[in-house]
Amino acid sequence: MLSVTDLSSFLYCERKLYLQKVFGLREPLKPALVKGSIRHAAHERVFLGEEGIVSGFTDGLTLEALRGAYRSMCEDELKKTIKENEEKLRRFSLSPEQLFQDTLPLVFEEFSQRADYVFGFGRQHKLWGKELWQQLLPKIRAELKIISPMLGLTGIVDRIEVYPGGVVPIELKTGKSPKDGIWPGHRIQLTAYALLLEEHFKKEIKEGFVYYLDHKERKQVVFNPFMRLEVEELIKQVSLMLGSLTVPDFTAHKNKCISCGIRETCYNGGKIRELVTNREKNSTERKTQHLYTT
Repeated sequence: MLSVTDLSSFLYCERKLYLQKVFGLREPLKPALVKGSIRHAAHERVFLGEEGIVSGFTDGLTLEALRGAYRSMCEDELKKTIKENEEKLRRFSLSPEQLFQDTLPLVFEEFSQRADYVFGFGRQHKLWGKELWQQLLPKIRAELKIISPMLGLTGIVDRIEVYPGGVVPIELKTGKSPKDGIWPGHRIQLTAYALLLEEHFKKEIKEGFVYYLDHKERKQVVFNPFMRLEVEELIKQVSLMLGSLTVPDFTAHKNKCISCGIRETCYNGGKIRELVTNREKNSTERKTQHLYTT
């Protein structure tokens, strides 16, 4: 079964995806990836604990106090996440203390805005405590994993805004944001998540957003039938490619190769031929074994 990230990886570089999925090549872990995953995990954990914060919001509580509750949880969850990743940090000589200082403002910035929203919602509707949590819209769900045998696809949706009439997928991205629209791979990912969510919740998903964290830009994507067909066709293309014995050609955009973690093997013709030969041999052996057992 394919993952949603396989689809965007296919659009980025077919050859790289093939080498990773078929031959099991893995990119070395990079510092930026470690930092990004810690930041991402801290976001998720705070949202998972949000019910406790909102349910504790009583009449008379100030906005600053509510922000403080969110900030305290951001601090606690970020510290826990960094602690769990200490081995990876040591590998790159990254200081846990410095990472905490650098990452906390980035994590708390969004939850400061969330605190403002929750405070305004409570004041507007005159709701407090558990009643506020029950009626607060939108609710946020993080890291929802969905498996669809029908689509032959699985994925973990970064974030979902939950409303009475349906849900809205949010894809979180660090790194560069395009001047106009969103990157093609991100659009495909978001559309694929919409298909998974439609099957899971039995409701049409009309829109989604890509949130470029480093640029504080939340960009809307309105789904249409052509985008859905595009994803379904892409699933077929990727499946056919991965089932083929032919290694895809190099990407035409050579600048993608500069920072690629499997570049050395990718450009090693002898190593690639060896991998292909072994795969063909294993394929032949499986077919022969099948003939003798049927």
